[in-house]
Amino acid sequence: MDLSALISQHGYAALLIGSMAEGETITLLGGVAAHQGLLRFPLVVLMVALGGMIGDQVLYFLGRRYGARLLTRFKRHQEKIASAQKMIARHPLLFVPGCRFMYGFRIIGPLLIGASHVPPKVFLPLNIAGALVWAAIFSALGYAGGEVIAPWLHSFDQHLKHWIWLALAVGCVALLRFGFKRRQRKKPHS
Repeated sequence: MDLSALISQHGYAALLIGSMAEGETITLLGGVAAHQGLLRFPLVVLMVALGGMIGDQVLYFLGRRYGARLLTRFKRHQEKIASAQKMIARHPLLFVPGCRFMYGFRIIGPLLIGASHVPPKVFLPLNIAGALVWAAIFSALGYAGGEVIAPWLHSFDQHLKHWIWLALAVGCVALLRFGFKRRQRKKPHS
């Protein structure tokens, strides 16, 4: 099992899919892979931006269609939601691309924008621009970070099989321990 070959073969698809839901971590890892020569940097930025755009478009349309009902499910965040809705009303041109960079708004941001009835003709170009800037920044940070973690990655790739066996052994021990404790709890005390 060669980790480098897996990344080279499936890396772009993983970036596209991973950036639809999560973002920064997968984007940083894409930049690291580009630094290692496993992926091409422009394609990393493109795939991450495309995945981010698609994910945000879906969330935006869900917000437009089911916004009020969806937002009531975030009971713990009602203050943040009210604050964000005020920002959207005052500065939609800044909020749409900016919500990518706001902690805690990666998923809920596009829902809020859709629920606030920002027109699609406004959201789409701002979403594209924001996704490209975001993808370029975080991919570049990952690329720069690749220099720092390159020695560790090389060592990790060489010892991947050992790490897998160690993880399996630890998992088996934990499973046996769990089973033993469960059996002890079920025994009637004499």
